[in-house]
Amino acid sequence: MEIQPFTGYRYNLDKIGQLDDLVAPPYDVIDGKLQDELYARHTNNVIRLILNRIFPTDGAEDNRYVRAAKMLSDWVDEEILVKDNRPSIYVYHQTFEFEGQTIVRKGFMCRCLAVPFGYGMVYPHEVTMSGPKLDRLMLTTACKMNFSQVFGIYPDESNGIQNRLDEAVDRSNISPLTATDHLGVQHKMWVLDDPAAIEAAVKGMEGKPIFIADGHHRYETACNYRRQIDDMGLLHSSHPANYVLMVCVAMNDSGLIVMPTHRLFTGIPHITREVLKSKLDGYFELEEVGDGVEVADSVWERVKSADGQDVIGLFTAKDNKWHLTKITATGKELMDKVASEHDQEWRELGVSLLHRLIIETLIGLPEPPKPCYVHLIDELVGEFKTNPEAYQLAAIVQPANVNQIKNLCLLNDRMPAKSTYFYPKLIAGFVFNPLDEKML
Repeated sequence: MEIQPFTGYRYNLDKIGQLDDLVAPPYDVIDGKLQDELYARHTNNVIRLILNRIFPTDGAEDNRYVRAAKMLSDWVDEEILVKDNRPSIYVYHQTFEFEGQTIVRKGFMCRCLAVPFGYGMVYPHEVTMSGPKLDRLMLTTACKMNFSQVFGIYPDESNGIQNRLDEAVDRSNISPLTATDHLGVQHKMWVLDDPAAIEAAVKGMEGKPIFIADGHHRYETACNYRRQIDDMGLLHSSHPANYVLMVCVAMNDSGLIVMPTHRLFTGIPHITREVLKSKLDGYFELEEVGDGVEVADSVWERVKSADGQDVIGLFTAKDNKWHLTKITATGKELMDKVASEHDQEWRELGVSLLHRLIIETLIGLPEPPKPCYVHLIDELVGEFKTNPEAYQLAAIVQPANVNQIKNLCLLNDRMPAKSTYFYPKLIAGFVFNPLDEKML
C-alpha cells in the first residue's frame, strides 16, 4: 500500500494548555451527554470541529459544517493550531487496561492513498450507511482537513515496520505528546521526521494490504472527496486529496483487541421461551440457562468458551429467561440457503447467524428496528435495569477475530454492521491532515 509522511497541524500547547482537555473520541461514539462534556472541557476542544452542535436555526449560511470551518480558520490564524516544520510519521501508542492486564497497542499515523474499494489494496469488512458518509463529506468539503484517523491493520509477522519506527524514536530521544481520554486510556504520540526511518516505513508498506478495522465511513468519504476534487478538474498526482489520514497497526500486535458487540432489540413483538423454542425448533438446540438479566455474565462465559461462533445467548424479557442456542445441521442448511449470496465464512459468523437466520428468517422480522449496541455485559445489564420496558430481546454474541476479518476482506464479503469493536478507540486531536494545497 502507498503511504506517505505528511506535514500535520497540531495544537499549540504553549498557548492553550493540556491535550487532555482538547482531544475527543471518534464522532460516531459521541452521544449528546459526552458532546456537552467535551464542549465544557475547553473552548478549543476538537469536538467543535468533528461534531459541532446542531441548532434549530441552522440553514445554508450557518450550520455545523460552516461553524467548524470558521473555527478551524480562526484557530489557524490565531496560532491555536500550528503546522509542523517537516513531513513526519506520527508514532502512536495506546496504553489501557483490559481484563485485568495493562496492554500497549502500537501503530503509526501517515497519509494513505485513498482508492475506492475493489480498485486497490485497502479492504473493508463492514457495510456502510449513506447518512454518515454524507455527513462526513459535508464536513470534509467545508474544512478541507482530516480531523480523525481511519484505523487500518496490515500483515507484518515480525512487526518489523513498527519496531524500526519505535527504535528511531528511541534514538532521537523525542519526547511524546500525551493525553488521557474520558475512559482512562493513555495516548502517546511522537513526531518522527527522521528521513531514513520514514523511507524504511514507506518501502516496508509497499505491496501490503490494509484492512480497515474502524473508520469505514471516513475512508469512503475520503474517496468521495477525492472524486469531487477530480470532477472539479483540480486533482493532480501530488494533490493532498489523494490521501487520507490513517493509523496503521500490525495485525499481530499484542494490543489488537476485538471486543464483542451485543444487541438489545427494541420495537419488536415480545418473545417468550415457548415462542422462541417453537421458532428455532430443529434449527437450533435451545438450553435454558438462568432467570434474570443479572446472570448475563455466566451466559457470556459460556458463549465465549464455545468452540466456534455458532453459540449465541438470547434473553427473552417477557419471561426473564436466558437461553443458549447452538445451530444444528438443519440450521446450517437453512443458513446456506437464505444467505447464499455470502461466502461460507460469513455464514458461520455469530452476528450473521443472529441477524439473517434467527431474527430475519426464523422469528420473521426481515427489517427489525435498529438495535441498541453494547460491548460490556455490565452495559447490557444496566440498560435493562434502567429501561426495563424498552427491550424485548437481548443477544450475546462472540466477536469476529482478526483472521476472520482478513479472510472476509479478501473475499470482498462485508460483515453485518457493528460486527466488530476494536478497543480502545483512536482519539481525534493529536494531529490533523490538511487536504487544501494552500495549507501545505
